[in-house]
Amino acid sequence: MAEAVKIVDALRMALIEEMERDSRVVLLGEDIGVFGGAYRVTEGLMSRFGERRVRDTPISESAIIGASVGAAMTGLRPVAEIQFNDFMACGMDQLCNQAAKMRSMMGGQVSVPMVVRAPVGATGRAAQHSQSLEAWFVHCPGLKVVMPSTPYDAKGLLASAIRDDNPVIFLEHKLLYGGGSPGGKAKTAVGSLSSAFTPAPEGPYTIPFGKADIKREGTDVTVFATSLMVHKALAAASVLEAEGVSVEVLDPRTLTPLDRETLFASLAKTGRLVVATEETRTCSFAAEIAALAAGEGFVHLKAPVWRVCTDDTPIPFAPVMEDAVIPAAEDIAAAVRKVMAY
Repeated sequence: MAEAVKIVDALRMALIEEMERDSRVVLLGEDIGVFGGAYRVTEGLMSRFGERRVRDTPISESAIIGASVGAAMTGLRPVAEIQFNDFMACGMDQLCNQAAKMRSMMGGQVSVPMVVRAPVGATGRAAQHSQSLEAWFVHCPGLKVVMPSTPYDAKGLLASAIRDDNPVIFLEHKLLYGGGSPGGKAKTAVGSLSSAFTPAPEGPYTIPFGKADIKREGTDVTVFATSLMVHKALAAASVLEAEGVSVEVLDPRTLTPLDRETLFASLAKTGRLVVATEETRTCSFAAEIAALAAGEGFVHLKAPVWRVCTDDTPIPFAPVMEDAVIPAAEDIAAAVRKVMAY
């Protein structure tokens, strides 16, 4: 298999390598077998590994997640696919009251090594299929939360997630699945992704959780960005460079565990922070990062922390309205200019 230049291919490569490495790894979800997954991540895997290890399920998120919990507790390493992260609300009891708590409640005698993959982000699918709900899962102790932004990161982080003995929520932005291909909406939305869209090489490798990546070095402002917003931040940084502003773009890669050390080291260098996420603003993960900076990182700050998030509204269906509420690279650039004014 050649190197993967798209996240969809990097994820499939990781699944293949982990399933070949460990016979306990099984896949389950709606349409993942015969159809190959809503976004084609599992295409061809049923014919390769058989129906016992790649299972199409009924349309029931509670059943998918619940079955994954039971399978994980009895020795398997299930990777469940939920077609949209919005639908995980249907399985929150199984996820947050069972998967997240079981190891603690049983004094460490039982582990729950499962992964739940789900796409996030607005892509013209309206209010029930367009949310970014990472804050829900970060808020629940016992879950690990991952948000890759490049093929290289996606492959290495998924391998780490599958090998982890704890439940992992793995969130993938829809516009990044094929973001490396020309003409895609992600390309037109943020400019060319090629410079930051590092391919995933052949062969197994892992990326440790809790280790952020500096996608661009800078000295004036830190932009802490997740998933697709990483690329919008990089586009903004290119514009601001022409204005004499040096922007550092920090990609946490994992939200739980969070690499606080890299965050505070970046703040110590720049003294200014903009947090860019696609989730709605109120009670967001971005708010948690802002609180961390205003508390533990206060000694470094030269200006207020600024958040760039989706407006507090259901995602509209009309494209012009969706574009109005979802943050763009221009919004990040404007936020940087505000904090630079102090």
